[in-house]
Amino acid sequence: MGNRPEWVAWAFGVARAGGVLIPLNTMFEPPEIAWVLGHSDAAVVVHQSRLGHHDFDAQLTELERKGDLAYLTHRLCIGSPAYDAFLQRGDQIDPALVEARAEAVSPFDDALVTYTSGTTGKPKGVLHAHRPPSLQSWRFAQQFGIAPTARVWSAFPFFWTAGFCMVMGATLAAGGCIVLQEMFEPGEAIALLQEERVSMPHAWPHQLAALESHPDWAGADLSSVRYTDAFSCFGRHPTSNVAEDWSVRAAYGLTETFTIVSSVPADTPSSERLGHQGDILPGNSVRIVDPVTGHAQEAGVAGEIRVKGPTLMRGYLKVAPEDVFDEDGFFATGDAGYVSDKGHLHWVGRTSGLIKTGGANVSPVEIENELLESPDLACALAVGVPHETLGEIVVVCAVAKHGHEVSEDDVREFLRGKLAAYKLPRRVLFFDEGELTLTGNAKVKSDDLRRLAIARLEPDSQGGATHAR
Repeated sequence: MGNRPEWVAWAFGVARAGGVLIPLNTMFEPPEIAWVLGHSDAAVVVHQSRLGHHDFDAQLTELERKGDLAYLTHRLCIGSPAYDAFLQRGDQIDPALVEARAEAVSPFDDALVTYTSGTTGKPKGVLHAHRPPSLQSWRFAQQFGIAPTARVWSAFPFFWTAGFCMVMGATLAAGGCIVLQEMFEPGEAIALLQEERVSMPHAWPHQLAALESHPDWAGADLSSVRYTDAFSCFGRHPTSNVAEDWSVRAAYGLTETFTIVSSVPADTPSSERLGHQGDILPGNSVRIVDPVTGHAQEAGVAGEIRVKGPTLMRGYLKVAPEDVFDEDGFFATGDAGYVSDKGHLHWVGRTSGLIKTGGANVSPVEIENELLESPDLACALAVGVPHETLGEIVVVCAVAKHGHEVSEDDVREFLRGKLAAYKLPRRVLFFDEGELTLTGNAKVKSDDLRRLAIARLEPDSQGGATHAR
């Protein structure tokens, strides 16, 4: 379901009952939904009937008919008789039993599985205990200096860790008010910001661009906005009262650590905040190693970032611990960076092939596996290409089968319904086999492919033609 009151109630209800919450990405298509529900052994599914173009009721009904939901015991559609009857069962339970169950829950019990794209294809289930989301929610409230009077709106979905603890958890930890929007739509968001007197908004750069370009933006009354990046569109708006030199940008984290490993308070002066991702937060250990030898690097020397600490995941669901953590219990992030002699963490890029677009991780392998079934393509590989507002966009580099006519739209249409919309390629570039540089084991070098894609896209940005065969 989208960001709505039932989401919050169910999240905390499942936790207090000692259950395990599996937030489902509302952008997933039926094959992805079936994979997550099956892989996680989900027994109860709670959902709304529709959201955007998704008819969840029809999709789940079909998955049940096909027998794809083997472990399911209850499917509860909000507003349905089955949903109402399920809730009414609570009236028959002794409140003392409810409290006893909640008191028995340990901070170290399994609590939550968040599915995130990885380099190996299918989404991976990141298993967390209760401590990480609880600790990070309190920590964000502290880092942001959220007051009990704060009114917080966000375009971040709660099914990702940033929305879960940076928005929902932090606001509740501070005693503030969350202003919910089921899914981002700029016109509705502008109306909510005004009507609800929002003081702290959160959005990704591409969503901020959509807000600023909306016809209602210029005339909006945003005088209540105080806590957001001063250099954002909110800071530029003539009616806002954004705190001077306030920013949430200096931080580093990942789903596996339930967000931040390093950060600085949002009111840190820019002279002390810019150019790094903050200080290592209490309880965390960061090790920078040579990605080939595994040897520790000296201060100021870049290598792979490895982390350990109180918010680190228990592991990936159904994956052996030795395949996830090194012999000292550190998790290899796949990110590259270094720690300065002042103790600041600097992130310099990714050693893995994941594409980061609009705040979401996209696995190139997942896209490529789907395109293996295309009747028109001999070869297709996905890379991330830098983009001003999204960070990166998904670009597919393809070789058409001899004699086949195929366009960019044909490739996107082939993927539509198989993958979430944010995983669909923004561009599809067509090449001859001779244009792709192969490694010794006949694989395409990803760095060479990315450079090739960037070079091919440059003429397009100046009005060049679409490259379809």
